Amino acid sequence: MSRRPPAGDPPSRSIDDPGPPFELEPGQTNAIGRMLALLGDEWTLLLVRESLLGATRFSDFAHLPISNAVLTARLQAMVRDGLLQRQIYQQQPLRAGYLATAQCRQLWAVLVSIWHWERTWVDDQVDALPAMHHRACDQDFAPALTCRHCRGVAEVTDIEARWGPSGTWQRSVPRATTRRRLRSGAADEAGLFPQTMAIFGSRWSAAIIGAAFMGTRRFGDFQTRLDAPAALIADRLKVFCEIGVLQAAAHPKRSDWSEYHLTPKGLAFYPVIATAIHWAQANYTGAEGPALRQTHLRCGHEFVPLLACDQCSTTLAANSIEVVPRRGEPIELGAAR
Repeated sequence: MSRRPPAGDPPSRSIDDPGPPFELEPGQTNAIGRMLALLGDEWTLLLVRESLLGATRFSDFAHLPISNAVLTARLQAMVRDGLLQRQIYQQQPLRAGYLATAQCRQLWAVLVSIWHWERTWVDDQVDALPAMHHRACDQDFAPALTCRHCRGVAEVTDIEARWGPSGTWQRSVPRATTRRRLRSGAADEAGLFPQTMAIFGSRWSAAIIGAAFMGTRRFGDFQTRLDAPAALIADRLKVFCEIGVLQAAAHPKRSDWSEYHLTPKGLAFYPVIATAIHWAQANYTGAEGPALRQTHLRCGHEFVPLLACDQCSTTLAANSIEVVPRRGEPIELGAAR
């Protein structure tokens, strides 16, 4: 995989210029797999969140429960991946800041979708996560998933998904990596999204949820389609049932078989998936074509997700959203500290 210009410290162009997308090599991990490799890392997702809330200097991130060495490594990796731009702001001694690039700021829709899902469906997060406020209508809001073509509200049952030219189960799973996790108990301390990470934080977990959304129900079908060890599939299905995104049920024709169905909580995770896949396919392209094609059945057009305010029905934008903390002034998404 390559990107033009080459990897390294970005040139001195505007961070509002997204530049060309990453070029994917034929036959390699596709756009979905590349996205999951980034957002499936707890620290990267947390640093994206902090960056969108205005963090730019090392000291802005240093309050997080991450060692300085790991924080430095993650920031450098996010520069290489095009999510941050390193910018010198002091020469003596040398100090550099980390500015969110256009690609990073485009992740606001994913973060807002995660934020809303966790506040709505994860009991511990209802009080832990602040509300979101829409400046345009001056109301606290919930994001509504809509179709860019017809502007109608899009439910997961309205979407038909099928593999594109670069789409297979195996190519949509990130390559195996060794990821260090937040310290025990640190996720609560930092306000990280725990159940989202139960889905995105493992390459096979994300694949299993994706398979469930594409109609996989039986244990054997999960194993066959994903080509994953049976013990691993069983463990992930157990976790998903425990957190309530899947529910085991008896097969209607075979008493010795179980099926796994998405619960209302699991179905409600679809806006996170839709916005994440859209971001991935806009930023990772190749000659083969997209990994996944989605059609909005109500209008018959390609489904491109937009988030709208459930109070005034207008399309949301990052600069129209404020985070409302328990105390203090609202923080604009993307504001500089």
